[in-house]
Amino acid sequence: MQRPVDFKLPHFFTYPPYFTLQPVRETCEKQVQLWKELILDYCRSQKMYIISLEEDFPLFSNTKIESRAEWMDKGHKKCLILWLRIQDWANYILDFVKENGLEVTTIEDIRSGIETHGTELAGIDRGVLMRALRLLEQKGKAVIFKGTSADDEGVKFSV
Repeated sequence: MQRPVDFKLPHFFTYPPYFTLQPVRETCEKQVQLWKELILDYCRSQKMYIISLEEDFPLFSNTKIESRAEWMDKGHKKCLILWLRIQDWANYILDFVKENGLEVTTIEDIRSGIETHGTELAGIDRGVLMRALRLLEQKGKAVIFKGTSADDEGVKFSV
């Protein structure tokens, strides 16, 4: 579904906290009221009577605020939570590599090696890790190489 041209979004729509439920009761109540009004106004302007979580709905996504969650499936049953942005994960990995004097390592060692115990990298989702490593690769700070199996895929860092 495309965002219609004739609907003017309120100024707070580009404010990231608007997309996160606020902890202070009064603020939360105001936020919920703003959401209700926005959804009702939008649906009325578009003559919409039904919305579905299985379809994209323009009010529920805003790429300008760098959201930290993304649907993993078309049925919107699973959601990936990025408590660090991919860029932040990439920076964290570089710092980790420098601190531990690593130059070449396997993907699995980054996720579950001895050095990762007690760090944010311990048990990191493989998809998140690979996205961060691909970002580092695009920036010329890492080279990912394939092994004969997923267990021996590796990465060489240029730090």
